[in-house]
Formats: sequence, structure tokens, C-alpha cells
Amino acid sequence: MTNVGASTLSLDDFSEIVIKNGKVGVDKKALEKMEANFRFLEHFSDQKLIYGINTGFGPMAQYKVSAENVLQLQYNLIRSHSSGSGKYLDPALVRALMVARLNSLSQAYSGVHPETVEVLTALINNNITPCIFEHGGVGASGDLVQLAHLALVLIGEGEVIVDGKPQPTAEVFKQYNIKPLSIHIREGLAILNGTSAMTGIGLLNIIYAKKLLQFSVLLSAMTNEVVEAYDDHFSHELNVVKKHKGQNHIAAMLRSLLKDSKLIRSRSEHLYNPENIKHDVFEDKVQEYYSLRCVTQVLGPIYDTIMNAEKVVVDELNSVNDNPVVDHQNHNIFHGGNFHGDYVSLEMDKLKTAITKLSMLSERQLNYLLNTKLNEKFPPFVNLGVLGFNFGMQGMQFTATSTVAENQTLSFPMYVHSIPNNNDNQDIVSMGCNAALISKKVIDNAFEVLSIQMVTILQAIDFLDCASKLSPATKTVYNTVRSIFPKFVEDKPRYREMEKVKNYFVENDIAAFA
Repeated sequence: MTNVGASTLSLDDFSEIVIKNGKVGVDKKALEKMEANFRFLEHFSDQKLIYGINTGFGPMAQYKVSAENVLQLQYNLIRSHSSGSGKYLDPALVRALMVARLNSLSQAYSGVHPETVEVLTALINNNITPCIFEHGGVGASGDLVQLAHLALVLIGEGEVIVDGKPQPTAEVFKQYNIKPLSIHIREGLAILNGTSAMTGIGLLNIIYAKKLLQFSVLLSAMTNEVVEAYDDHFSHELNVVKKHKGQNHIAAMLRSLLKDSKLIRSRSEHLYNPENIKHDVFEDKVQEYYSLRCVTQVLGPIYDTIMNAEKVVVDELNSVNDNPVVDHQNHNIFHGGNFHGDYVSLEMDKLKTAITKLSMLSERQLNYLLNTKLNEKFPPFVNLGVLGFNFGMQGMQFTATSTVAENQTLSFPMYVHSIPNNNDNQDIVSMGCNAALISKKVIDNAFEVLSIQMVTILQAIDFLDCASKLSPATKTVYNTVRSIFPKFVEDKPRYREMEKVKNYFVENDIAAFA
């Protein structure tokens, strides 16, 4: 079990709960702090004007709310803002959202009753996911609409998904013996005001972006193998003189993957041979195309971008991100904008741009393998059948090209796409949840493109009959993926097999091939 509130959560902690369905609890000392924080707010707010407790919200904060209506005010906020539209978020994204909200509230600066995290923990541990919509939040006063649908479920209303089916929350709570949350002071505002939707989705994006990068390096290594590229472009000596951490990390990965390959060539042994200087025209390419030769320079910045995104979004996960901040230790309440999602929004825009470039690299390497005029090594479309009668990878290339084009369009930034709203109270917003969701789409697309490249490489290996010459690491890859997608010659629909390859990539990482 992972305890929140005791210390900061890492990306691995988050993955353990969200992806591996690990159980979660709230640290005892954190619960004690939450109780003290709640009692302070209860005392401090008496006979004082406190935003969102005895006032309206946003531009309606100028209106005082009478004492007999302050609890109903919180219910009104939850119900009025449960206004999302579009598709339901995938249950994994909702689980991520809930973990992020739980961790923020457990910091004990939100003034909520401990009952709030008890109900939230029960949902997470019983795999009950609120029905939350894709469309709604603008990411400035937090992910208001998405989190309103979370709050709606916490108070026993709305719908939840259990065993893949939407069901009324009230019925599920009775079945699981979960008592709905009762509003005590400001639980409605505390749940709604925050960046937990964009943060949870963003962290999942980072986990899968890291997988994509691993597989991109792997496929780049295998592509270099089947075309018998030279080894100096990923050598330590060439890359170490460029001081970027990412570039040198990628180069080291390539060297490890290609160790003992009988296909990769040494420039010293081939082109530096004195006999070559006698020729006016060289049969061998002196240098490979950029999509083969510049892998470390292309994927290096993507590595650095992912690692920076991890740091920023993990910091957001462990932050207090609602308003106001209830500080019982300093005996005060501080108003501001910690709910603003710019940190996450900017990182998601950078991440989707990086992953789009990764998918573009994959598409160019794929095109090189499929275009016989470029590679001068394989039949058109790596067709193992009869040319003109069979079609090889021709149909799949259309899918890869189309999908990369979509990624390129989706890479338009949300971070700079602020639209004022809320009577111009929210006059500059982050669109962080939109940025995170679009980044997720780009990542999903990239898995599809890399799967097509993977199958193409396998076909190329079989055309050359060179599996025995692969490095030990890439030979393992060949054997593993061939068991999922067998060699083909005749034309048949392959979309189900392609989906299996994609799912394998999503569910595993490069360590599975070691």
C-alpha cells in the first residue's frame, strides 16, 4: 500500500497506484494535520468574511451568503459546475485524477474534513471511477468542471463506472457500504479548485512518453542494423563533445542495444580502407540519411523534454493547488492563484511537440525502408510476395503517414490559447486539461506509428534472412514480436495483429526484451 501525506509521491509511486492498481492510504499524521487544519478553519472563519465560505464564487464573491445557507452554497457549487460534455474520460485517467486530488488535499492546507479523503480513498481502492467528461475545464480556477463531477460522486450523486458499466452512484455506494461525503465548511470549493485533472492525466502521459522514447531508440537501432549502418554516429567519442545529457543518454542506449551486432559496420574497416580512395564513385553511402545518422540529436532533446516534464508535473502532484490556502500553522488564510495550471499546460505542450517529432522520425525511417529508391536494399514496401500482385506494407504506410500528419496538427499549443471567461474574472487561463488530453492523443497516435515501423523492420529482417546476425538484444525483440505478428507474404487484413503489437508496446517497456 502507498501512503499519501507522509512524504512526496514519485512518478513510480503514482504508477504503482494508477497503472498497477495498488492500494492507497492516508498517513495517520497527515490525517491529524487535516483535522487540525479543519478545526482552525472552523474557528477562524467565524465572524469573518472568507471567500467561498460565506461569499459567492468568482465574480459573484461580492455577494455575502447568509449563515443558514453556507453549507448549501457548497452543494450549489458542485451541482452547478457538473456541466461537462463529450466522452467520459478513460477510467485510468479518472483514477489518476483522483490520486492527484487525494495527494493535494492530504497536504492539509485545504481546510477539508478528513472524511473527504476517506471517501476518495474508498473509491480508489474499490476501482470505482466517477463519470467525468473530457470537455469543461479551462485550467485557471483549476479543472473546475472535471473536478465538480468528482465532487458530485463524493456527495453520493451522479454516476460511476464499475466493471466497465456506468451506474448510479447512490446504488454503488450502498453496495460497497460507502457513506457519501457531507459538506462541513468548504469541501465543495476545496475539491473543485485544483489542477488535479491535468496533473493526473499529465503524469500518465509522461509514463507513456518514456515508453515511447525507449521503443523509438530500439526501432532506430534495428533500422540501423537492417541497413548495415556505420557505428560512429552513436559512438561515445562523437556524442561526448556535444554537452547535452539527452543526446549522450540516447547514444549510450544505442550502443547497449547494438552491442555484438554482426550487421553494424565500422567505418574504419570499410571506408577508411586505402583501396576505397582509388574509386571515383563509391557504392556504399559515405554517410547515412539524417533519420538514421542523427538519432541521438533528434531523440536527445525529446529525452530532456520528458525528464523536465516529469520534474515539473511531479512537483505539481505534491503541491497544494487550491484557493485560498488555509494555513493553520501561521494562523491565517492566504488568497491567490495556486489553482492556475500554467506549469502543467506548458509542459504538456512541450511534451506533445516532442512526441510528434518522435513520430515524425519513425515515419521517416519507415519511409526509408519502404522506398526501394532510397534504401537500394529491399523490394518496394518490403513486399515479400510477388511484386505488382502483392502489396506488402503499402497499405500500412498510409495509416502511419496520416497519423503523423494528425500529430503535427495537434501540436498547436494550448498554453497560448487563453480565452477570457467567467465575466472576465478568469481573464487569463491555462487550458491545462485540454493540453493534457491532446498530448494523450498524440502519444496514443505515436504508439500506432511505431507499431507499423516495428512490423516493417521484422519483414525487412526476414527478407534479408539476417535474424542470426542481430545483436542479442534486438534478436530477442525479433523473436518476441514475431510471436505476436508472424511473417506474412499473402495479402490479408492485418489491423487486429497491428493492434496487438501496439498493445504490447503500451503494456511493456524495453526491459521486457533484455
